Amino acid sequence: MEEAKQQNQIETPEAKSPENDDLVGIKGWLILVAIGVVLSPFRVFIESINTFKPIFTTEMWQRLTSQFGDMYHPLWEPLLIIEMVFNAALFLASLYLIVLFFKHKKAFVSWYLAILFGGLAFIALDAYAVSLIVPDVDVFDDEMKTMIFRGLIQAVIWGPYMLLSKRVKATFVK
Repeated sequence: MEEAKQQNQIETPEAKSPENDDLVGIKGWLILVAIGVVLSPFRVFIESINTFKPIFTTEMWQRLTSQFGDMYHPLWEPLLIIEMVFNAALFLASLYLIVLFFKHKKAFVSWYLAILFGGLAFIALDAYAVSLIVPDVDVFDDEMKTMIFRGLIQAVIWGPYMLLSKRVKATFVK
């Protein structure tokens, strides 16, 4: 009986140690991640409202999606619907990410990276799709380049941090 208890208490590499205890918790660089995670749903919501409100509060939807509209293209409607669905999913995923973060769930890292890289890929693909619909407009203007560059910088900094940080590995274990 005593031997069985000792076998259950064998330390594993992931077991808590005094060294790991110092790394557990929302400290250090994870404070910046926490701020970003908490603000993210608000940012997504505000950006979505700013993007889609003008489309639906003016005659813009008709101009883009009606065959008789002066800006009509058959791909506008599916593209705009895809954008709205993606933004809604991103908003919900951002809320879920907050839960994972504060419950220290292991899945947080995967979700964080998926949102980080998925969002960046969507921005680039969406801009490319718009450039196919309106080839005369420079979609890859300075604003778009800045958004993509900002996303790349975030991915280069936070991607490796999430994968390599001892604090991240010690904190998100549940």
